[in-house]
Amino acid sequence: MKKNSLDAVRAQAKNCKACPLWRNATQTVFGEGNARARIVLVGEQPGDVEDLKGRPFVGPAGAVLDKALADAGLQRDELYVTNAVKHFKWELRGKRRLHKTPAQQEIEACRQWLDREFEAIAPDLIICLGGTASRAVTGRAVKLAEMRGKIIAREGAPALLLTVHPSYVLRVPSQSRDEVYEQFVRDLKIAAAHSRHR
Repeated sequence: MKKNSLDAVRAQAKNCKACPLWRNATQTVFGEGNARARIVLVGEQPGDVEDLKGRPFVGPAGAVLDKALADAGLQRDELYVTNAVKHFKWELRGKRRLHKTPAQQEIEACRQWLDREFEAIAPDLIICLGGTASRAVTGRAVKLAEMRGKIIAREGAPALLLTVHPSYVLRVPSQSRDEVYEQFVRDLKIAAAHSRHR
């Protein structure tokens, strides 16, 4: 039942034109993973590689995420991964398509798909990867530095855990990268422990 409803939502999202981002994107990049996942991870939007392949978290940030999940004791095939925005927003710099942060109206236009993914999967916990994902899920701007790494219980809704986006690990100066990565893994370990005790 859940899987079928998720497949139906995916099929509908494929033709989404609720905001202008579809015009410059290669395709809709819908979420993927276990349709009965207890944990859903939400990122910001597809990147260049994801836009071309049509799958979330398969580029450089996805490699960081996969390693961090494994280090935290989580299996990606038991999870569901998606993005707050389903089309790649970019600007051309030379010959490279560089990421641009989605605007609030683009996040809101895509919210229907995120809500329907949550409804179909009914997870226990949602991990918000970065500020855009946190804003999309909570409906407000959050201070990530203050709220990250804590389980936030919500009445009648999945609990939340906020942390950084894996691309942040790639952007920090190399001398800080190991420390930032380890903190990211610690946050994911909190999610893993929460899931085990459900």
